[in-house]
Amino acid sequence: MTTTAITHTLAVRGATLHYRVEGTGPVLLLSQSGEGDADRTVDLVPHLADAFTVVTYDRRGLSRSILDDPTRPVTMADHADDVARLLDATADGPALMAGFSMGAAIGLQAVTRHPGAVGTLLAHEPIMPRLLPEAERAEHAAELTAIQQAHAAGGLAAAFPAITRHLGIDPAHDEAEDGLTPQPLTPRRSANFTHFIGTEFTAAIEDRTDVAAIAPAAARAGTRIIPATGRTTRRTVHTYRCALALAERLGTEPVEFPGGHNGNTAFPRATARVLKSLLLSR
Repeated sequence: MTTTAITHTLAVRGATLHYRVEGTGPVLLLSQSGEGDADRTVDLVPHLADAFTVVTYDRRGLSRSILDDPTRPVTMADHADDVARLLDATADGPALMAGFSMGAAIGLQAVTRHPGAVGTLLAHEPIMPRLLPEAERAEHAAELTAIQQAHAAGGLAAAFPAITRHLGIDPAHDEAEDGLTPQPLTPRRSANFTHFIGTEFTAAIEDRTDVAAIAPAAARAGTRIIPATGRTTRRTVHTYRCALALAERLGTEPVEFPGGHNGNTAFPRATARVLKSLLLSR
């Protein structure tokens, strides 16, 4: 079944958000990572829209989600508040959310800051150093800082190898499903990567979320959190270890998804099948 996406804007504190709604069924918010704006899920959404009302958006500062003051730092709390506002505008009650990497960290923030906004959160390999033991936390933060330094010294040409080295992402060699929409490095994507590395890495490093409060907050609100990992993500990658640490705090086991850290964009059809099996089972 072919569906049509409807585009909206939403004024929030400090920004105007661009978002899209497509499909029918319970509301499912997709929160991407990296330079992932609403366009980054173009291959995933069609495989979900038959079962969900899928909401995708540009995080504040990316693409069409314009900051009121570009000089003001963007925080993880800002992103979590944006999620709450988006769900208030699109859902009639606790919604489903699938967060990937930065999006997973945002979802965890939303669970603690806005109890009841999210009914089920799929948290795939969150960029969230505070989930880790102190020594690993420092290593994860140092990795993010090293990528920022590489970017400052040599731009994206220097940052991409650092991302490959530290986060285990190698688009040039990772496997993927056939027939994916090309995602060339356009000027807009380059600007989004620059914002992600320069601004959002800092937000992740400086985040002071009380990770011990995540499980109690979820329990009080009746929110189900599903930690997830990529099948081919290197086990030494800190975002993979963040998912394991989250699962341990929740007293559960992580669910395995196809592909690696960016498996949802490399394997959209397989990802959609796993999401449906998890999110429609409750």
